[in-house]
Amino acid sequence: MSSSNFVDYVKLNLRSGKGGAGSAHLLRTRGNPRGGPDGGDGGRGGHIILKGNAQLWTLLHLKYTKHLKAGDGGNGGNNRKTGASGRDVIIEVPLGTVVKDPETMEQEAEVTTDGEMVIILPGGRGGLGNDHFKSPTHQTPRYAQPGEAGIEAWKILELKILADVGLVGFPNAGKSTLLSVVSAAKPEIADYPFTTLRPNLGIVAYRDDRSFVMADIPGIIEGAAEGRGLGLRFLRHIERNSALLFMIPATSENIRKEYEILLNELEQYNPELIDKQRVLAITKCDLLDTEQLRKMKKRKFPEVPLVFISSHTGQGITELKDEIWKALHQPYF
Repeated sequence: MSSSNFVDYVKLNLRSGKGGAGSAHLLRTRGNPRGGPDGGDGGRGGHIILKGNAQLWTLLHLKYTKHLKAGDGGNGGNNRKTGASGRDVIIEVPLGTVVKDPETMEQEAEVTTDGEMVIILPGGRGGLGNDHFKSPTHQTPRYAQPGEAGIEAWKILELKILADVGLVGFPNAGKSTLLSVVSAAKPEIADYPFTTLRPNLGIVAYRDDRSFVMADIPGIIEGAAEGRGLGLRFLRHIERNSALLFMIPATSENIRKEYEILLNELEQYNPELIDKQRVLAITKCDLLDTEQLRKMKKRKFPEVPLVFISSHTGQGITELKDEIWKALHQPYF
C-alpha cells in the first residue's frame, strides 16, 4: 500500500432516517361500517452504524465520501400493520477507529474487535398508530403520532493503530529497518528523514511460537505535540500501544537529550503515554568500533531497560525481543 493510500482521518456528514408516521386509519367494512381504530405504528428510521473489519487497515474507502444518509421508516398501515424499518447505513472501518465530535473533539465511540457494531446515530422512532389512543371514553381517535426526526451531524473518524509495541524515535533512527528484520513487513527504507509516512505493522516471532505486533510509525521531531512535522498524525497512533520502544542511533551527539525530547513530546500530547512500559534501544551499533561500543555501554539509564542493537548484523536483536516481551507482560509503572 503506497503512502498516499493510507488514510487515518475522515470527516463525514451523517444523517439517520426519520421514523415513519403512525396511521390514523379507522376500520370500515361492509359488515362493520363504523369500526374502531386499527392504525399501525410507523417503522423506525435507519441507523448509522460503525462495524469493525479486521481486513481493513485504512480509512481510504471513506476518503471521498462526505455525506451518508440512512433510509426513512415506512408509515403505519391499516389492520395494525407496522411500517417497514428504514435502511441502516453500515460503515465498515479498521479496528482501532474512534468517533469524535468535531466541535468538542470528545471521543464518542470506538471499534476494537472484528464484527463489533456501534450505533453512532440512531434512527428516529416510528409514531404510534391511533389504535394506541383508544379508550372507553374515546373509542374512535382520529389522530396518530408523527415519526421522530432523524439526526444529522458531522462526525470525525480517526484510526489509531492497534499494536502491542510502537517504535518511537526521530526520523532516520532505524525503525523501519528493525521492523523489516524482525518481521515479514516490508516498509520503505532509505537514508533520509520521513521515509515512513504511514504506519507499518509487523508480527514479530518470539520464543515457543509466541508473537507480538510491532508498529513502525512516522518519526517524531521536536515540536510534534504542537503539530510540527507529521505531528498529531503520528502521535495518535501510539496511544493504543501496550509498550513503547524508544530508538536512538549510536551516532547521536547526545543520547540522553534525544531521549528526554522524545519523552517530552509524548507527555505534551498525552500525559498518560508516559505511564506505558518503555524499552530504549541504541541502534546502528555496527557503526562503532569495539572501544567506542565499550564506552557507550557504560552509559546509565536506570529508569528504562537499555539494549544495544544493530539491525544489519543482528547484534542484540534476541535481547531486544526479550526486553519487549517483559515490558508487554508487566503492569504499568
